[in-house]
Amino acid sequence: MDMLLIKNVTVHAEEETIPNGYVLIDGERIAETGREWKKDVSGLRVLEFTGKEQLIPGMIDLHIHGAGGADVMDTGKEALDTMTSLLPEEGTTSFLATTMTGSKENIEKAIQNAGEYMRVHGKPGSAEVLGIHLEGPFLSPKRAGAQHPGHIIEPDTELFKRWQELSRNAIRLVTLAPERPGGLELAAYLKRNGVTASIGHSDANHEEVLAGVEAGITHATHLYNGMSPLHHREPGVVGSVLLDDRITAEMIVDGVHISPPMVKLAYRNKGCEKVVLITDAMRAKCLSNGTYDLGGQDVDVKDGKATLKDGTLAGSILRMRDAASNMMAFAGCTIEDIIQMTAVNPARQIGAYSRKGSIRSGKDADLVVLDSDHNILLTICRGKISFQKEGDGHAAD
Repeated sequence: MDMLLIKNVTVHAEEETIPNGYVLIDGERIAETGREWKKDVSGLRVLEFTGKEQLIPGMIDLHIHGAGGADVMDTGKEALDTMTSLLPEEGTTSFLATTMTGSKENIEKAIQNAGEYMRVHGKPGSAEVLGIHLEGPFLSPKRAGAQHPGHIIEPDTELFKRWQELSRNAIRLVTLAPERPGGLELAAYLKRNGVTASIGHSDANHEEVLAGVEAGITHATHLYNGMSPLHHREPGVVGSVLLDDRITAEMIVDGVHISPPMVKLAYRNKGCEKVVLITDAMRAKCLSNGTYDLGGQDVDVKDGKATLKDGTLAGSILRMRDAASNMMAFAGCTIEDIIQMTAVNPARQIGAYSRKGSIRSGKDADLVVLDSDHNILLTICRGKISFQKEGDGHAAD
């Protein structure tokens, strides 16, 4: 197999941080990590850096709808080809293909398409589709946000079973409103079957949130957005999530969806162990200002903000690398904290930590090289270079 050596970087490995370290890649997997490579390099491709760079695990986006003009709800492999080829530039090496609330027919087409893509079309050198995030239609009409209100239905365990079968067991995370009829039953079924249940687009009160957690909810979809707010006489979903250590919370840290002080508040309450950074990006990411489709609704994108005609926020155009840098600026967290929130936590939340989310021998070689200012120099997806900054000068021998 083709072997690649990355040397003279600070390696943020699973068990330790290794200055002047190296990672040896054999095919799609990490073969070895250590300090100061002193062996012969004959027969190896070598990427040697200056010692100022950092090597971190590839980022995992659990909530992304689209990029580059493509959307998960589009049919055919082309949309997912676009996403998997673009995302490594922002440090994302794997993701959950996230659906929107639409007609049952359209949702079924999307999940079948994503499931087939995972089985047939995914390849090393591009971001990997790890599964499907079903965002809707089992939501609260009161907290629809940019989800199409005409297609919202009550949680339906039998319908979910059908969809999971159609996807070939590719659905890994489901956003639902537990206070709706059938919500607790669906959450409990998801837990029993190894699928992450997430509270989101929910108008639940504190007691209803607790009931959902007892049933099986362990995740919260885009904290603060699309959920009943914190009030001094009723915690709502926001306050309940901040209080409950059993829930890991997604955050869209673009400076638009959540103000910087509120990002800091959530970080202080949840800690890096219970936060997952996501983009919730839609097809306009990587494109110019304009009007784009999201779940059958027009979205106006202007100056970094995506909204429906009535001003409702409608996804984002955020990149993971910017989510990470914003988080460091807003909350004062470290690169180690960022690794926890962009790699370790998301991998654990969907049961993928045995092969994703950290740098360790035997795991997939999903890696990102950062310069001293945390800019992305290089991204490797399952052992193959998928992005390299122009003029970087560290081409493999």
